[in-house]
Amino acid sequence: MTLADDPKTLVSTAWLAAHRSDPDLRVIDASWYLPDAGRDAKAEYKAAHILGARFFDIDEITDSRSNLPHMAPPPEKFVSRMRAMGIGDGHQVVVYDGSGLFSAARVWWTFRLMGKTDVAVLDGGFPKWQAEGREVEDMPPVLRDRHITVSRQHALVKDVTQVAHAAKLGEAEIIDARSAARFKGEAPEPRPGLRAGHIPGSKNVPYASLLNPDGTMKPVADLRAVFEAAGVNLSKPAITSCGSGVTAAVLSLALERMGHKNHALYDGSWAEWGMYEDLAVEKG
Repeated sequence: MTLADDPKTLVSTAWLAAHRSDPDLRVIDASWYLPDAGRDAKAEYKAAHILGARFFDIDEITDSRSNLPHMAPPPEKFVSRMRAMGIGDGHQVVVYDGSGLFSAARVWWTFRLMGKTDVAVLDGGFPKWQAEGREVEDMPPVLRDRHITVSRQHALVKDVTQVAHAAKLGEAEIIDARSAARFKGEAPEPRPGLRAGHIPGSKNVPYASLLNPDGTMKPVADLRAVFEAAGVNLSKPAITSCGSGVTAAVLSLALERMGHKNHALYDGSWAEWGMYEDLAVEKG
C-alpha cells in the first residue's frame, strides 16, 4: 500500500491487487488512442486485460446527438451502458488504460459527472500492472445487471459559451493539457480543419508533465509546482481543456488530488473552439 492510495481519485497497482477479490469492486479498461497511434483498444482488451475488467468504449458511450468527438453521454445512456456492464450502486470502480495514465481519467471524470464518486484511476495503468507480472486474462467477464442511480453534476462541465465568457472576464484559469507545440500553434492539429493555437488567456500544462516516466502521477507537491510554474493561479476556479476532452481529465484528476475542488472540464475542447472562426485564437 502507499500513502497516496485514495479510492476516490487514484490507487496503486498494489492496492488493486489487494482488493481485486472484493465483491463490490469493478474494474474498467478505458483504453483509447489517438488515430495516429496505430493501436486498437478493443483488440488489445480482448487479447489481455486485468481479471474481471469490463471494456468502456469512450467513442460509443457518448452523446450521439453531437458532431463533436466523444462528448459526455446523456445520463440515461450512461445508466443503460453501466447496467449492461454490471456496474451500479455500491460498487467501487477502478479505471485503467493501456497508456499508463491517459484516457482512464476521462472515464473517472464521466463517473463523477454522473454523481458517482467511488471511482479511482489505476496509477500507471495496464503497463505498470503487466511490468509487475500481475495476472491478466483474455476471457470476457461474467456480467450481471446492477441498478445504478445517477445525478448529473452540471458544475463539472462547461460548454463553449461558458468558456468564452470565462476567457473574456478572466474569472477562471483555463488550463490546456495539449503539448506545448500544439498550444503555441507551432504543430498541426491531429483533427483536420482545426485552426492552430489556444484559447486567449489560457495556460499550458501538458498532461505528460504531471506524470513520472512510468506513467504514474507525480506526488501532490510536484503537481502543484508544475501548475504554478505554468502561471496558474490555484486560488481561482479552473477549467481544463485539451484536444477533445480526454487528457483534460488528467489535469482534472491532478487538481482533485491537490485538493483544488473548484474545477470543471470543457467538453468540446479544441475540437470545438478551433472549429469556429468567430472565436479568438492566440498563438505563441
